[in-house]
Amino acid sequence: MSKLEELINTLCPNGVEYKSISDLLKLKSLLTVAPSIKVKRNDYYDIGKTPVISQEIEYISGYCDFEDKKIPFGNYICFGDHSEHIKYIDFAFVQGADGLRIIKCNNDLLCLKFIYYAVSNNYVKHNNYERHFKYFVDTIIPIPPIEVQREIVQILDNFTELTAELTAELTARKKQYEYYQNQLLNVQGDKVTLSEVCITASNIKWREQIEEFDYIDLTSVNRENKSINIEKRINKDNAPSRAQQIVKTEDILYATTRPTLQRYCIINDKYNNQICSTGFSVLRPNTKNILPLYLYFVVASKTFLEYVTNNQEGTSYPSISDSKLRNFSFTLPSLAEQKRIIAILARFDKLCNDISQGLPAEIEARKKQYEYYRDKLLAFKELS
Repeated sequence: MSKLEELINTLCPNGVEYKSISDLLKLKSLLTVAPSIKVKRNDYYDIGKTPVISQEIEYISGYCDFEDKKIPFGNYICFGDHSEHIKYIDFAFVQGADGLRIIKCNNDLLCLKFIYYAVSNNYVKHNNYERHFKYFVDTIIPIPPIEVQREIVQILDNFTELTAELTAELTARKKQYEYYQNQLLNVQGDKVTLSEVCITASNIKWREQIEEFDYIDLTSVNRENKSINIEKRINKDNAPSRAQQIVKTEDILYATTRPTLQRYCIINDKYNNQICSTGFSVLRPNTKNILPLYLYFVVASKTFLEYVTNNQEGTSYPSISDSKLRNFSFTLPSLAEQKRIIAILARFDKLCNDISQGLPAEIEARKKQYEYYRDKLLAFKELS
């Protein structure tokens, strides 16, 4: 019998209470934290004395030189009101912009990290654009004795540490990839702009259409592995106003809304002649001059990101115009040299981003194993 089984048999053999996060807030076992500072994205730095935590997918969004006395060193659960990302933070930080809800513990009989694991397991994402904290606080979780909570946390921490080690290795590989990418793209050749090597894409005429289409909106593109996941089919009767652009195989899409989040992808045969949002710039390569994968690697480069960062407009919801995006200039080598560079970078890209093999596949397997055991460990009989 494991230590956890012994603790459960001794301390809660007949089951445990279940409570919602709202219940725990009403009992003041949990407290919400109102920050005194909110740092705008334009004020994030690569280095600084205080981490910035936002509702975005990145664990740490950046750094700043401010301190918030309302968020000192301690343990916190952070929930993205729009993004629905849930994070456990065990250090002092400053909130990035709006949309982050912060919770801390106020009860010695609760382990906040257990609460984090439990709510991460039980919260059901809505994946739409609204405020989600009302759903978060309605999430019901088991509340076993504190000794059981701590033992479960220790078990799940071991799983997450293994995944963290693999993720750290993948991060190192990605930095190596970025280095070679920047070196290889810095070649001899003619200076061109994106507009000079791309063909103009066409818009759909909805009144003439009778069939349905896959709709690629901003949320359809995975920022981590650049894959496409379609959740909506549209026709002329239900198409959103932004569903206009027809995409073709080997088009490169780059999101012009909040562009530094780097939501981009290359269209494969599955999505040929489907529809994407006008929130994307559709970069259709003129293959007489530029190979599609070479254009993809140009868009994925650090130089392109720096250009986008310097030319976006707006603060709370920055964007870059399609015309300004297409003004990006770069050196274009011969087609033969493009092929050589693609062959090298494609191997790095597969190693770092292909979820079917290599490090991403192993990380994905670890995550599934963790989620399986998390589900099993948090399935308690309810006390009658």
